[in-house]
Amino acid sequence: MPDFKDPPWGDIVAIVRTDVLPLLLVIVVAIVAVRLAGLFVHGIVKALLDREATEGTAQELSAVELKKRMDTLDQLATNVIRFFILIIATLMILGKLGLDIGPAVAGLGVVGIAVGFGAQTLVRDYLNGALILVENQFAKGDVVRLAGVAGAVEDFSLRRTTLRDLDGVVHTIPNGEIKVASNLTRVWARINQDVTVAYSTDIDRAIEVVDNVGRQMAGEPEWKRRILEAPRVERVEALGEYGVTLKILGSVRAQEQWAAGGEFRKRLLAGLQANGIEIPRPQRVILSRDPGGLRDAGLAATTADLAPTQEDLAEGTD
Repeated sequence: MPDFKDPPWGDIVAIVRTDVLPLLLVIVVAIVAVRLAGLFVHGIVKALLDREATEGTAQELSAVELKKRMDTLDQLATNVIRFFILIIATLMILGKLGLDIGPAVAGLGVVGIAVGFGAQTLVRDYLNGALILVENQFAKGDVVRLAGVAGAVEDFSLRRTTLRDLDGVVHTIPNGEIKVASNLTRVWARINQDVTVAYSTDIDRAIEVVDNVGRQMAGEPEWKRRILEAPRVERVEALGEYGVTLKILGSVRAQEQWAAGGEFRKRLLAGLQANGIEIPRPQRVILSRDPGGLRDAGLAATTADLAPTQEDLAEGTD
């Protein structure tokens, strides 16, 4: 049986112990860390989305949509962590091989600073996109108002959101520019209408007419499932210059707010007119000075006609 302390076995054992085993250890640790990174990220993302699905705004999302969002966040975070693990492992292996990694570390530092300054907007876009997914601020198909633009969400990624407005114009908004996201189609919306009636109106009668219009509309089969709370007069909102303003509120399904609001206003106008309730409007008096038109009508007098004659002057001296 060979003695591993004798040459050449002693040299081989020393090389394996001092060089090969540390390299293998670094490689094994890197592989394990890469594997665990995926599980670690998946656990965190799943916990965040599960919490939003049970307590937050993601309750209305389907299982397919939640799975899609989870996969997107998993892929992003896992790739970032694995990239840093591989960079560190590579530098450690190069160091064990006796190579001078000082210039490489310095070069990576300079590149990292340059990329950090140049791509900070891109990084902010991705981070904000990830937060939008986790918090379910909006989803594809929602009507939203972002960065001063309102429209339906046609596409969404971690970097940008694509909206199509009412004119059909497509707007691409980087997620980093989204400071406030206003979702107009989240579960339910209000019919919020002010109507002004003349001071001579019987206010109780006007309230009754408005409430009847809301109840009749909510009771029809076409609107029964779309209206959650029939529009009615909530209060006397103001005593204005032209009349008394009534505040009308109702609740509808979020996607129906525009159709239901338009139909209610049409019926409200017809109901008020049918009951003789006046909606006051400003009265304007227009004064027109048209000497040409008056002359054509024979109503204008010339300067000679208006000047006193000799007879008038003689009579005036008597």
